[in-house]
Amino acid sequence: MSIYEYRPALVFCVFVAAAFGAVMGSFLNCAAWRVVRGESFVRGRSRCPGCGHVLGAVELIPVISWLLQRGRCRGCGQRISVRYPLTELGFALATVLCLLRFDLTVLCLRNYVFLCCLFLLTLTDLDAMIIPDGCHIAAALAWLAALPFAFPGWGSVGLSLLSAVVFGGGLLAVSLAMDKLLGRDSLGGGDIKLFAVAGLYLGLVGTLFALLIACVVGLALHALARGKSGERAFPFGPSIALSAAVMLLYGAPLVEWYLGLMH
Repeated sequence: MSIYEYRPALVFCVFVAAAFGAVMGSFLNCAAWRVVRGESFVRGRSRCPGCGHVLGAVELIPVISWLLQRGRCRGCGQRISVRYPLTELGFALATVLCLLRFDLTVLCLRNYVFLCCLFLLTLTDLDAMIIPDGCHIAAALAWLAALPFAFPGWGSVGLSLLSAVVFGGGLLAVSLAMDKLLGRDSLGGGDIKLFAVAGLYLGLVGTLFALLIACVVGLALHALARGKSGERAFPFGPSIALSAAVMLLYGAPLVEWYLGLMH
């Protein structure tokens, strides 16, 4: 069944995807907060980080709760960061785009897991410059688990594995060389692993484009962060995640458009 066969079904699926995406965005935001602090994100009730007030059902409705409470905790009145509704809305949009791009297929589910991992590691990297290995493992396992249901052929599988090795190994070699040349860390291990996993999903050309986009976005964000707070370093993970998500969703038309410029 395709969501495009019947317009009311399309509207319904988009609505459900947006609602589910907002809930997932809230969960991933909470998970990132706990991962950074070494806490389990699968056990325990959500609570206010300021006063420890345990959140009730009404306080856990994505976006709406924040608006109803005027951005403040019911327990202590402490201001709740606007990051919460923004991440919920942002991942709701990502969920809808994933559905519209891949329809109701195994690839949609596989790629959605990848997007969840990208979103989570973006938040942890922004908070504490940490990219959890669990994100890489979950994304790689999702790619592997989907193969029996959406097998693209041994040639495509081999190309994906080659992409993971080329970009993971290649960037590791470049990073080690730059570390010796500069006398400091140039590229984190989490960033290198992320490019290796991206290779599984995007292939050689897609990952190359993701690398180029990530460099441009990363330089822009670094310049912006430096302009606001002096010498503050800006993590590279969010730039990689954004470029990988863009190539995952719209890689084919982007590559076609770019190659068309050369004719």
